[in-house]
Amino acid sequence: MEPVIELENVDAGYPGAIVLKDVSFDVRKGEVFALLGTSGCGKSTIMKHMIGLNPVLGGKLKVCGEEWSDRTRQGLCRKIGVMYQSGALFGGMTCLENVLLPLEEFSGLKRKARRERAMKLLADVELQDAAGKLPSEISGGMRKRVAIARAMALEPEVLFLDEPSAGLDPVTSASLDRLILKLKAEQGMTFVVVTHELPSIFKIADRCAMFEKSRQAMIALGTPAELEATSDDPFVRDFFTRGESHV
Repeated sequence: MEPVIELENVDAGYPGAIVLKDVSFDVRKGEVFALLGTSGCGKSTIMKHMIGLNPVLGGKLKVCGEEWSDRTRQGLCRKIGVMYQSGALFGGMTCLENVLLPLEEFSGLKRKARRERAMKLLADVELQDAAGKLPSEISGGMRKRVAIARAMALEPEVLFLDEPSAGLDPVTSASLDRLILKLKAEQGMTFVVVTHELPSIFKIADRCAMFEKSRQAMIALGTPAELEATSDDPFVRDFFTRGESHV
């Protein structure tokens, strides 16, 4: 499969503060790629580089064949969608209005076509009946589904999900996993998912990159089964056994 995201010897972090050094991996079209590690290891930092919020401190990072720059920013922003950990919906707008917003700002579609697409997106995440409700009137899991629908509004090539299962009960988390797999299967979506939830990792991830804070490095790359079964790194073993490798 062709890569849609490529990192080559990337140093990640902020001016004067490197979080990760010399990171190299790619994300292939149509896969679910998970960024793993404990809190503070750099998962969200590397994602911020990938979505163009912060420039890399060194190395090369390409999205859909182009590096982030002032020249490419507008085009690349149309090729990615982002669901933030909280959902980041606008509280004074209905679910439908939240999904409509990027279509109204950037699509050029007529009003009727915008509404039809927004309703289809809500149907894709099984929330068409919540179109007229405010975010405060629906559950946390439903808010995340609406946020995914909004992230898909401009038909991106890659969807970034930041801790999609955070704060959800196991049943709701499992339903969100099923939604991700459904969108991947039916629409060929590519996902980059920041998570530390083991059940979700084994359910949805095709491949994973794992990061470790003290070494400021990517320490493993492969399928969840490969990392669990074959890694000889103590940190990786502890992560996949919840620390029981020491018991």
